[in-house]
Amino acid sequence: MAEMTNISAKKPNKFVMWLQSVGNSVVRFFKSIGDFFVGIWQIMRHGNWKTRLSFLIMGFGCFMYGQALRGSLYLLLEIGFILYMIFFGSTYLGKFGTLGTEKQGPIFNDDGLQIGTSAGDNSLLILLFGIITILFIVVFAALYVKQLKNAFSNQEISELGLPIEHTKDDVRQMLNKNFHVTLLALPTLGIVCFTIIPLIFMILIAFTNYDKNHLTPAQLFTWVGFDNFKSLFASTGTSSMGATFWRLLGWTLLWAVLSTVTTYIGGMVLAILINKKGVRFKKVFRSFFVITIAVPQFVSLLVVSKFFSTEGGLINQILMSWGWIDKNIRWLEDVTLARTMVVVINMWIGIPYSMLITSGILMNIPEDLYESARIDGAGPITQFFKITLPYMLFVTGPYLLTQFIGNINNFNVIFLLTGGGPTSPDLMAPAGKTDLLVTWLYDITVSGNYMDYKTGSVIGILVFIVCAVLSLAVYSRTSSVKNEEDFQ
Repeated sequence: MAEMTNISAKKPNKFVMWLQSVGNSVVRFFKSIGDFFVGIWQIMRHGNWKTRLSFLIMGFGCFMYGQALRGSLYLLLEIGFILYMIFFGSTYLGKFGTLGTEKQGPIFNDDGLQIGTSAGDNSLLILLFGIITILFIVVFAALYVKQLKNAFSNQEISELGLPIEHTKDDVRQMLNKNFHVTLLALPTLGIVCFTIIPLIFMILIAFTNYDKNHLTPAQLFTWVGFDNFKSLFASTGTSSMGATFWRLLGWTLLWAVLSTVTTYIGGMVLAILINKKGVRFKKVFRSFFVITIAVPQFVSLLVVSKFFSTEGGLINQILMSWGWIDKNIRWLEDVTLARTMVVVINMWIGIPYSMLITSGILMNIPEDLYESARIDGAGPITQFFKITLPYMLFVTGPYLLTQFIGNINNFNVIFLLTGGGPTSPDLMAPAGKTDLLVTWLYDITVSGNYMDYKTGSVIGILVFIVCAVLSLAVYSRTSSVKNEEDFQ
């Protein structure tokens, strides 16, 4: 017993290991910064005149050693950067800290008549082009340092009497060894322009007071720091924004768990039944379920919402004609029924996807495992929990995690079925009892009565944090990661 106690005492604490990892990362970060400046100083100290002129004229060290293509690109970048900053970037960068101070206003002549409107500042454009300018500066700085290292490397190679790569070598590498870089250059630029910049823009909106009162250029908005986050979490009262956020967060996580588990288990059971020996017309059964995937989801959801509407809904009419009910059932207007219905209808939409995925996995489980289990006396239930389910979870672990995160942001099912309703006095308008955080975010940003972009951005950031934390926490604990060697 004493020996076991000593062993457990020697076992490293996970929290301590995490702190050590964070500390090492911080040390490496500051060390890399120090190494960077030391490297620049070494280039300045030991570089010859060709290398030192590269500090002023980008690409000079490349030109002098026969690398005309590299030198031309670096020089064009420097000229373009200087012109951009003089005629465009410096204006927006200078106003980035305030997001503009001059409002648009009327211009009058000597007789007091309005003859026009002053240009003024546009906070939205200042924020957007300020971000672009900062990114441009970062990219320019990285390439500036790269060309310095390139010039110093050419100097060292020349001093050793070794051949230096020339323009022909650069072109040959771009078409052979580094062809992947050539191909990915344009897609990467597209990602930066249409994904990274808009993402940064929307994140920064959370730190401003941008809302429906600041939509026109005449109404400037400004930085407010973390005030929007404080107002969200500091809200008190049963129908405050803070209380609404926590209630919708709880329902969002519950919805994500229920919708993921039900569709996964349902798809697995359906796949097992179809693939069971003795079942005929397997391809026909699979085709029936695939049809639900072929039909656009928004069409199916809109049709189903009409079926279950309280007044004039097909389901209520059928039940009433059969004498099963004497008044309309409020399928999508009662809180409990509405939440149950969205989970059930989501099963109808999601089970075919899970069925297709699990069918392929079932066909690849070695039959020898089941044969050995039957010889040992294991029944169907034992075989399922000891063989089928572990194998399924191992293969589909990452898929389950992806589906769970997707259900947190499952906009279509909620919006097209219930519109987030029914409303409740304990929720701040326009939130409803079936609203997810993503549908609530849509309501408070798109609705003409709200257009609260700053709060919408805050909610978007919080949703991202929730998804990121859950993804990192769950993925490291899936059998696909922990027990990879068991299924080799």
